[in-house]
Amino acid sequence: MFFTIPTLLTWARIVAIPLIVGVFYLPITDPMRNLIATVLFVVTALTDWLDGYLARKLDQTSAFGAFLDPVADKFLVCASLLVLVHLDRCNALLALVIIGREIAISSLREWMAQIGASKSVAVHMLGKWKTTMQMVAIPFLLYDGVGEHRLFGLIDTHLWGTGLLVIAAVLTIWSMVYYLQKAIPEIRAKAK
Repeated sequence: MFFTIPTLLTWARIVAIPLIVGVFYLPITDPMRNLIATVLFVVTALTDWLDGYLARKLDQTSAFGAFLDPVADKFLVCASLLVLVHLDRCNALLALVIIGREIAISSLREWMAQIGASKSVAVHMLGKWKTTMQMVAIPFLLYDGVGEHRLFGLIDTHLWGTGLLVIAAVLTIWSMVYYLQKAIPEIRAKAK
C-alpha cells in the first residue's frame, strides 16, 4: 500500500524536510524565515497524527506504512535538530543524545526483528511522550522568539524550546533504557 492517503501524508512529511531546511537559505528577513520554518514544521508534524488516524479510520493500515511513519518522524526531527545546531539555537550534545538514541533504537528494533523478538521493543508510551516533547520543542526553537520577536510579545520561545528539549533528551535516555531492558532478556535467551 504505497499510495494510500495515510501513506501519501507520510511521504509528504519526508518531502517537506528539504523545504524546512531550505527556508533558512532564502533571501528574506530572519523573523520571516523563522515563522515560515515554524509553520512548515507544525503542519508537517500534524500529518503524523493525521496519517495514523486516517489509516485506522479508512482501514488502510499496512506494514509499509508502519515502517515508513517512524522513519519520517526520525528524518524530520534529526534534520530539524541539525538546522538548529547550525543556527546555534540548540546544544550539540542535546542533539547528539536525541539523534544517537534514534539510531540505536532503530538498529535494536531491526536486530530484534531478525531474531524474532520484535514485540519486546514495540512502541511504548515513553517513546510517544519523547516524540511529543520533541515535536513541541523544535518549533519553539525554529521560531526563536526572543527580545522584540517574542511570541505574542510575551513568550521567549528560545527559553521554552530549550527547556522542553532538555526534557525530551531526558525522556530520550529514559525510553532507550526501557527498550534495552526489554531487549536484553530476549538477547540472552537467543544467545544460549
